Amino acid sequence: MERPIHWGIIGPGKIARKFAADLERTPGGRLHAVASRSEERARAFAEQYGAPHAFGDYRELASCPDLDVVYIASPHSEHAEHALFCLQNGLAVLGEKPLAVNRAQAETLVNAAREHQVFLMEALWSRFIPSLEKTMQLIQTGRIGRVVGVKADFGFRAPFDPESRLWNPALAGGALLDIGIYPFFLAQLILGQHQGMQVAGRLALTGVDEEVAAILTYPGGEIAQLHASLRAHTKTEAFIYGELGTLYLQSRWHHASRLSLLPDGGRPELFHFDLGGYGYNFEIIEVQRCLRDNKLESSHWPWQASLDLLTTLDDVRRQLGVVYPGESI
Repeated sequence: MERPIHWGIIGPGKIARKFAADLERTPGGRLHAVASRSEERARAFAEQYGAPHAFGDYRELASCPDLDVVYIASPHSEHAEHALFCLQNGLAVLGEKPLAVNRAQAETLVNAAREHQVFLMEALWSRFIPSLEKTMQLIQTGRIGRVVGVKADFGFRAPFDPESRLWNPALAGGALLDIGIYPFFLAQLILGQHQGMQVAGRLALTGVDEEVAAILTYPGGEIAQLHASLRAHTKTEAFIYGELGTLYLQSRWHHASRLSLLPDGGRPELFHFDLGGYGYNFEIIEVQRCLRDNKLESSHWPWQASLDLLTTLDDVRRQLGVVYPGESI
């Protein structure tokens, strides 16, 4: 029997708790170490999820014996720094989205992964959710004909707190990088790289975006309509329009358990999916598969996909005028 893959977690917050719970349910891996700025917090998290090692300093994690891969769940502003020192110490990385704040940072991570021959993947869990895998299969088998458009939204009302991760520019806050990344990801996955983009948005008092909308156009005439908001609860649905029908990813589409195929002139088909937990288990399975196969990147969400997505997000922020401290885009 193969030894379980030993996982570490940097940043034991809300998302990390869901990830750790799904890791417990996923064969082939186990939580081995946790790192936080607070050793007390790290120990409490480690005890809850059965990890034998806890650290009160992020960098100490890199010296943990028998550690294979690290899940980066710290604030957006810290993703690149934490991923980089893991890669430089030979540790594989699953970095929570966005992989970095901007493309330049992400290129540094990709170069480090290539130099040190270490696996790296952005934790865009939606790419591996069964409903989205089924969506791709239905498109590829021609069930809705040629795709002509994508429409997707993601919004919730977030109380304004200038020091919180959603609103603080020092933490790379804003709607775009937190939830807007999902609609833009979907458009890229389905339609590829856009040709043109028009962006509208509204900035919060802290200077981060609290709402963003975009229309993207593509060389074949396709159109994507995308929207993200921290000001209002939206339906958080996604539609993929084809010449022969529509695919409807029901709310919340980024980890949907229900998918509808709506053929023109035909009877609708409804597909149901069991996430088996929160849904992080599917990206965990992908990472573990890649590590056992000695892959440096996933063919389902490769490095170039993350770089292309951040290129788009950089352009969106450029049009909105959102620049984080210490960067120029």
